[in-house]
Amino acid sequence: MNVLQANVKITLLIFIMFLFPAVIVSQENASTDDIDARVSSFLEKNNDEWHDLNIPYSDGRTLYDIIVKNGYTRALEIGTSTGHSGIWIAWALSKTGGKLITIEIDRERHNQAIEYFREAGVSEYIDARLADAHELVKKLEGPFDFVFSDTDKEWYLKYFDAVHPKLEHGGCFTAHNVSNIYNPAIREFLEYIKKNSEYETSIDTSSRAGISISMKK
Repeated sequence: MNVLQANVKITLLIFIMFLFPAVIVSQENASTDDIDARVSSFLEKNNDEWHDLNIPYSDGRTLYDIIVKNGYTRALEIGTSTGHSGIWIAWALSKTGGKLITIEIDRERHNQAIEYFREAGVSEYIDARLADAHELVKKLEGPFDFVFSDTDKEWYLKYFDAVHPKLEHGGCFTAHNVSNIYNPAIREFLEYIKKNSEYETSIDTSSRAGISISMKK
């Protein structure tokens, strides 16, 4: 091999080294843009349709922001309903490379949520379980770094106790509808978690329903 041929090969190798990372980054950006466009379109189109025990749009954005800001990747949702909150959580996890386990006991709501996940384009980020959360949450191995509880309020404290050992330090346990302080189960849950020295708890008062945000130290 002469000097000219060697130089040509070296130049070609250098070109390939610089080209392929650029191509990969371009493909990843295109994929991210596609997900953003699809989810945004789906959420906006269905903004007024989320009635069946689902969270409002603004609360979905709050969950999304918490996950993305903290880089959470292992999420658990207790109470899927028909999937509005799950879509927001999964959308955030598409940014962090994570996955969501979401649990719903009602078959009809579970099936509708699966269809919505597909339409929104986030199915690959979700493991949707048709199950009784009273039993399944205790059996899940974890670990988790983000939990959203939005089901039977009388079990909030039990869900928290079941998840606490599986929640990583720096992780977050959130619960919906905590503004209803007239519910004795909500009051008991809030008093308990606020006194827990292993957590720093705040209430998102911008949410009409109220979201408790408990960060594990």
